[in-house]
Amino acid sequence: MPAKNSIKIPIEDGFYHIYNRGANKQNIFENDQDYSVFLNYLKDALSPAPKPQEVEKFEVEINGFTFIKPRRQPKNFYNDIDLIAYALMPNHFHLLIKQNKRESMESLMRSLATRYSMYFNKAHDRIGTLFQGIYKAVFVENENYLLYLSRYIHLNPKGNFTDLISAYSSYANYLKLKNTTWLNPRPVLDYFDQPVNPNLKKYNNYKRFVEDFDTDNQSENMLGDLALE
Repeated sequence: MPAKNSIKIPIEDGFYHIYNRGANKQNIFENDQDYSVFLNYLKDALSPAPKPQEVEKFEVEINGFTFIKPRRQPKNFYNDIDLIAYALMPNHFHLLIKQNKRESMESLMRSLATRYSMYFNKAHDRIGTLFQGIYKAVFVENENYLLYLSRYIHLNPKGNFTDLISAYSSYANYLKLKNTTWLNPRPVLDYFDQPVNPNLKKYNNYKRFVEDFDTDNQSENMLGDLALE
């Protein structure tokens, strides 16, 4: 029988919670550079593709002739995938995405995992599998789950960072302290700008919704067991 969340439902315009961790629970981020590289790979994938004249070129010599060739570009998913929220921890990551084009999630995660694994193995002089199997994905079925999942993701670094704003996550963007162009927090923040959800009436803003979690018992009931397998 397939493992829980190992089968992905390729729904167009569907929201998904994607997560994975290092093989044998090992770290997949050892230093600031590792986090930066992973985020830059996300940026490459989710930003508009560069124009031909903007692509870096290099020289190659064949049979005594020199040619100028453009460097191979990674797969691009601009307009196919919206990144709604993310958080990176030493041995795992969480992404909340909206899949605008059917099955684009599968292609994005394959490209991202391949690029980052090749970088990490080279940077840390290692060989072998980096991630614990294929990524997991949970289909987000309703707006309540979407809201509480965004909070869960932004609280995830709490054990590694005393200040959540400085964590490797999208939380600073949600507080409008950063403006990351390849991130789209609107599907969550729109509920707070015009709160019609009765569960949000006691919160004035997203920051309170996240940081007042200790007084909110609904989160556990809403999300259930999100432990990494």
